Amino acid sequence: MPTLRSATANASPMGTPLPAETSTPRSVKRRLTPGRAGESPGASRHTSPHRHPHASTGPVHVPKMLSASPKSSRKRLYGDFVAAEKPKWNPRDAAQMRAVKEALHVATVPSSELVCRDNELRRVLEFCEACVEQEKAGSLYVCGCPGTGKTLSINKIKDSLVCWGNETPDALTINCTNLANTSDIFGKMLETFQNRKKGRNKLSPLHQLQSMFSNKDSAPRRMMLVIVDEIDYLITRDRAVLHDLFMLTTCPFSRCILIGIANAIDLADRFLPKLESLNCKPLVVTFRAYSKDQISDIVKHRLKVLEYDVFEPLALEFCARKVAAASGDMRKALGVCRSAVEVLEARLHDFPDKELRIVTFDHMDIALSKAFKSAVVDSILCLPQHQQMVLCALANTFQHCKKKATTLGELNKSYIEICRSTQVPALGMIEFSNMCMVLSDQGFMKLGQSKEDKLRRVTLHIDSSDITFAFKVRTIVLNPTLLGNKEFFCCHVYLSNESMLQGNRFFQKCLEQRC
Repeated sequence: MPTLRSATANASPMGTPLPAETSTPRSVKRRLTPGRAGESPGASRHTSPHRHPHASTGPVHVPKMLSASPKSSRKRLYGDFVAAEKPKWNPRDAAQMRAVKEALHVATVPSSELVCRDNELRRVLEFCEACVEQEKAGSLYVCGCPGTGKTLSINKIKDSLVCWGNETPDALTINCTNLANTSDIFGKMLETFQNRKKGRNKLSPLHQLQSMFSNKDSAPRRMMLVIVDEIDYLITRDRAVLHDLFMLTTCPFSRCILIGIANAIDLADRFLPKLESLNCKPLVVTFRAYSKDQISDIVKHRLKVLEYDVFEPLALEFCARKVAAASGDMRKALGVCRSAVEVLEARLHDFPDKELRIVTFDHMDIALSKAFKSAVVDSILCLPQHQQMVLCALANTFQHCKKKATTLGELNKSYIEICRSTQVPALGMIEFSNMCMVLSDQGFMKLGQSKEDKLRRVTLHIDSSDITFAFKVRTIVLNPTLLGNKEFFCCHVYLSNESMLQGNRFFQKCLEQRC
């Protein structure tokens, strides 16, 4: 028979701690306490290990925490560590709707650091800091497609240089599209460099700047950061002005840090060789088009200032993929997101009793259709299925080769391959030739003359990107058994940077979401 704790306590000296009390955990002590199995109703169930064994067995005042239920005590213990739920967006609230539109506006400049442009910012900032520290002039050429963050990044660097160190350079920003005459750019620079009022001088502003930078006594002491935006305007109008502008950085006492910004990527190849021969070749920094992940990250970063979710994840991914495949223009993506919010707002106005709390995939689909809408795309979508497949085959043929024309026989082979992959019965050669004549009459293609029908020359009269986008918007690339053969056909010229398998997976999620 096991020895009870009360019996052991009577045999021990008073005040001496028992081995079981010093080494046994508290949970084990409670199990060893008498009264667990067959104790009297009046016995206490909470026995302290420091309580004298001969103490009276009167009513015991139990602490409040021990008498509470396990559920309430757990809530007290862990309630502080549970994260508060994110509040839901109320699109019917005018203030919240205004805050969302403001966060997605193109003119809204992010207050924090720029995302997805760390490498470009680092290169430009290192170049500017080296010029300021060495008190040496230099030139930089920033190029990239529209909406890739060039101007915004350079303005951020200008603001950081103004607050940097004791040798703070002056800053001047010039947009070439605002110039009435291209040579006026030198007059604006001269006004900034001269501390005194412009006096009468027979020399032109360009010659005055050249004379100023060639003489040590007349050269300004402070560095000047000159940002020339839309510099490609100078190339198309007067290339001599562009050459003279970059040559100012080669003067012996020049204090000019010149940064030129242009949209065309191939612009550097057109004027850099001449600048290299003049010994004033600038450093080139290219801003690549945004990828789908970068577009999604930038939109999420802008919406961090809000306390609620605005877009469904699938809708935001849909927008990022479409814009990245089309151009990678971040301004376009922000415009589409604002348009999707406005679509939701219109739905709330039309259906006051409907519960809408977030921008869904359907809202984004409507916004994308509006943004990339064109008369050619609408005409393609109204064509019969086989005529659409002929255009798809034609675009597919020109995408995989550099030729701008093909023959009717080669086009028929590509058309048959698409029909076979989509399990749609192909039409015969006579019907195929008649469809091509109909498309030629509508202005989509042009058919040449030949004695043999298969050798007739076929050229595309519309942009192949319109064909591609028409099938991106309305075609779901899935197994035909899911939608039926009548509603299904495959476009081999799918997203330019996505594989067919990735496209299938993405639109599979879209279909599941809409169902």
